[in-house]
Amino acid sequence: MDRLATWISRLFGWSFLFLSGFVALETVLRKLFNTSLQGADELGGYILAIGASLSFIVAMIDRAHIRIDVLHARFPIRLQALIDWLSVLSFGVLGLFFLYVGWFVISDTLAYGSTAATPWRTPLIWPQAAWYGGLAIFALCSFVMTARATRLFLSGQQQRLAREFNPKSAEDELSEEIEQLRDR
Repeated sequence: MDRLATWISRLFGWSFLFLSGFVALETVLRKLFNTSLQGADELGGYILAIGASLSFIVAMIDRAHIRIDVLHARFPIRLQALIDWLSVLSFGVLGLFFLYVGWFVISDTLAYGSTAATPWRTPLIWPQAAWYGGLAIFALCSFVMTARATRLFLSGQQQRLAREFNPKSAEDELSEEIEQLRDR
């Protein structure tokens, strides 16, 4: 899962670097030559939509979602395990919800043959399919994590569940940052 998160993060980063270059080129062309490639805003919207669905995956794998954990560490390990299991289970439910609602967007686009109301007139199924693909990968990862957490929870492995699914503490985040700094 960590490799997937790394790969997605790099893809997202390269996409934004490309978009930055495209916008810079667009700006120079408009300023110096009074011409436009058109579509920088359209391309930016597509990259943001696809990137958002992919960022859900990275945040879930890296346990980077915001959780209020002021009391969490003070609870008994069994209660921590229950809370962690419920939080992972909620990701699975969220993944199902994204697939369900996203499918309505895809089916409407297909039914109407929708295109972007821009000079490019992009068939919207292309960027929406990539967006939905990101949501599908999120759902798949959330199902895998839910299955793992459920197995650990039902088998009574609270310590292991805590290690894998507890919210990251400030110390954990600091040690990760120091390790990444050493790798650079």
